[in-house]
Formats: sequence, C-alpha cells, structure tokens
Amino acid sequence: MTSANHEVLRNAMRTAALVAIAALLLLPAKAQAQAREMPPARPQTIRLHPANPHYFLFRGKAVALITSGEHYGAVLNKDFDYRRYLDALQADGLNYTRLFAGSYVEVPAKSFGILHNDLAPEPGRFLAPWVRSDTPGYAGGGNKFDLEKWDEEFFTRYRDFLAEAAKRGIVVEVTLFSAHYGEAQWQMSALNPANNINTTDAIDWKQLNTLKNGNILQHQETYTRKIVREANTFDNVIFEIQNEPWSDRPVLADVINPYLRQPARDTYPNSVDFPDELAMAWQARVSQWITTEESALPNHHLVAQNYSNFRASIRKLLPGVDVVNFHYAYPDAFTLNYGLGKPIAYDETGFLGRDDDAYRRQAWNFMLSGGSAFDSLDYSFTVGHEDGSYSEQNGPGGGSAVLRHQLQILSQFLQSFSLVALQPDTRTVKHAAGVTARVLSSVGKEYAVYLDGNGPAELTLELPPGNYSAEWLNVATGKIEQWEKFTHKGGDKVLQAPKFQSGIALRLKRTPSPTRTPPQR
Repeated sequence: MTSANHEVLRNAMRTAALVAIAALLLLPAKAQAQAREMPPARPQTIRLHPANPHYFLFRGKAVALITSGEHYGAVLNKDFDYRRYLDALQADGLNYTRLFAGSYVEVPAKSFGILHNDLAPEPGRFLAPWVRSDTPGYAGGGNKFDLEKWDEEFFTRYRDFLAEAAKRGIVVEVTLFSAHYGEAQWQMSALNPANNINTTDAIDWKQLNTLKNGNILQHQETYTRKIVREANTFDNVIFEIQNEPWSDRPVLADVINPYLRQPARDTYPNSVDFPDELAMAWQARVSQWITTEESALPNHHLVAQNYSNFRASIRKLLPGVDVVNFHYAYPDAFTLNYGLGKPIAYDETGFLGRDDDAYRRQAWNFMLSGGSAFDSLDYSFTVGHEDGSYSEQNGPGGGSAVLRHQLQILSQFLQSFSLVALQPDTRTVKHAAGVTARVLSSVGKEYAVYLDGNGPAELTLELPPGNYSAEWLNVATGKIEQWEKFTHKGGDKVLQAPKFQSGIALRLKRTPSPTRTPPQR
C-alpha cells in the first residue's frame, strides 16, 4: 500500500472517530432537549380508592374528607382573603372545602338570616365569571354583566384558589350551580335579564335550572365548560352539578317523623325532598357538559350529585356521577346506599345553632357509620375574620376553632386505622348499654367504635381470640381517658367505658402474641 493510500485510510479513520465522538457528545444534549419538550408528569386527580370506593385516593393515600368551612364565596367575594382562610384549614388539619363558582350569589345581611355572609358580597364587590359591561344597573351594585365575555380577574382568582388549596393538600368541591330558593336571590343573578346586556329570556326563577329556561341554557353551557376547563390541571378538584336541586322544584319523597300533624309533617325540616323530572333532566345535561368537556382534556375529575336532604334510598343516579351528596344527613343516608359502592358525603350541615357538640356528634355518627366526607358550614369565617375567629351570632349555625380542632381529632382517629380495610360493622357490638354504637372494623384486626350519648357505659362485644389493646378517646379534647391490654379466649367480651359527655371513641386493635423466651439451660 502506497503512502498516499495510507494517508487516505488514516484520514477516513480519523473522520469516523470524530463523528462517533460527536455523536456520543451530542446524545445527552439531544436527550435533554427531548426531556425539555416532554410535558411534566401530572399528579393523578383525586379518585375513588380501588380497594374501597367509599373512600378517596389522593396523592397516593386513602383519605376521608373532613372540614368545617366558609360559606362558599371565597373566590366570588373580592373582599375575602382566601389564603388566610386556607391557612386556617391547614392549621386545623382539615382537608376539604366547597366553592361556589359564580352562577349564584346571595343578598347581604338578608339571605337565610346570615349577617356576615361570604356568599353575599357588599355592593360592587361581587366578582363573577362574566366581565362587567359599560352599562350601569346591576342589582348588587356596579355595571351589568356581559355574558359573552369572561372576566380574567375572576379566573385568575379561581385558579389561584385551587393552586393554594392544592399546596396545602386541600380538596375543593367546585359547585357549578345552586337552587335560588326565592325571588330575592334571582334578582341578584347575572343570568337575570335585568342584570346583563345580552337579552336573556325573562323566566320564572323556578325554571332557571331546567331545560325550559330559554336562551339562558346556552350561557349555562358555556359557563360550565369554562369552569371545568380552567380547573383541568388541578388534582384536588371534584365537580358538583348543583347545590340542593330539590329546593326550587321539590317532590315529597318521605318524612322524618310521620307522627307530626299537617302541614308541618310534609314540609322542611321534616320532609325528604327530591328534584322533579324537569330539574333532573337539566342536571343530566350539566353532567354531560362536564364529561364531554373533559373527554378532550388530559385530566378527568370526579362528579358529585347532591341527591336529597336527610336520607333516602337512591333510586337512580345521573349518568357520570361518582360521589353522592346529602345535606343535613342522617347516618341512614350511608347505610341505605352502602351497596352502591360509591362515596356518600355529608355535604353540608349548619342549621342547629351555635353548639359545637351538635356538629361534632353529627360528624362522628356519620363518619363512623362509613361516611366518606363531612362538611360543616362554619359561620366563624367572615370577611376580616378569614382565620375563623368571628365569635358573634352570625346566622342559623355555628362553627369555631374548637369545633375545627375536634374535627381534626376525628380525622386523625380514622387515619390511625388501615382506612381502606374498614367496613361498617353491626355485629361486633352486641349491646351498648344506654348509648348508640357506630362501628367500623376490619374484623379480627381493628375496630373503630363511637358511642353517642353520655356514660359511663358497659359495652358487650363479640371478638375472636387474641391479644388486644383498647384506648378510650375523649372526642372533645383528644385525650386518652383510659387504656388497657387484655387477652381474650373468644366470644363475648365486656368493656367498661369511662365517664363521658356527648360521645366517646374506642380504638380497639388486635396485637401480636408476646414472643416467648426460651428457657435457660
């Protein structure tokens, strides 16, 4: 081979080596560029727990949702400091809040007798999803709305609220619509033709949330899709179709006390009401808007249906519904519907005066019957008291830092068990003398017991053989009032609860057998 050929060969080999080195050097850069182009991994949205769909799976953990929260106007009320509010929930160990999305607003100092009502902004302070026009005349102060244009200030506040809640591990139920209850609330609605420049049809307010509401329906659809779309990236959102849909168009389904005389027997607060067929058809349409809008989006969220007040055996749920909400619920609301395999939520309470004991007892009775969520309407949250420190009478309900701490005790009690393994248990407690027992258990392993009433009380349980630890928890203070270990041969076991007022809880767990030490030789 000539020297010239050798030189050609060396040059070819040098070029190939340089190409190979360049490829190796460029590979990481290319991989980095591809990584930059890939969207960041999204956390999974809150969903039903696959091992026990009566609870939720949120950020890798089984959870029940428990809160005592503001009156749902945190975003639409410009004066409300929602970061301070969310800080209070986080500090109190609560993980849930409701949020009305702007289609409904109340009258300051008048609606439901609430003097300082977050859901009733002061004149000119209502922030709706729709932008204000140049035309004066909105009933709540300021200019009328233009339903063809969105108000970016509202949606900036909406997204920020969801983001701030997400940072704190708080799940938000976004309620799209509400019953209007009467002419006063309808007069405040942006959809009322007197309050917008878009010539919406003049209708009776009882037709608003039906398919017979004229051209309002198209505005309800675009609003629903916008609210849903703006929340799609968040993992901490549940959408509720409508708050209390039976209130505007009630159909009497049952009564709580059949011995009352008419007309009290068949009216609130003794009536169990359903929405009529017109209201149900409209709700089905809203559910369809939610699911079709999300079908083209990365994330799909749970959908909740507010079924009725108090209790009812569910006849049929709307298509696409994952969560069933009751208001002012009895434990029966869960036990009647356990077989559906869906979360049953106590979605609102707060009409029993200011006594914290009433709401604490409601929470323990419902959640220890197997409930999935509990939400107390807390009137201690007001503008200027977003930390929940308002202490004067403020409407038909209560709420306080004390109650929120007591709900935290309930939440921690539930989380001290293997939550997804718990099932309602009506057999273990054979008799609870003078009190009412609610039990969740993983039979033979763990037992969560709540006794409602006053004690001391004697509790007769049927337990398999084994070693057990029993802790009696003061539900008001979180203090362990009594603790014992015992070995049981099987069959009936009698435990004596310590003295208590308005409830006590028992944490009963089977413990490993003691390890025997071999004899010394």
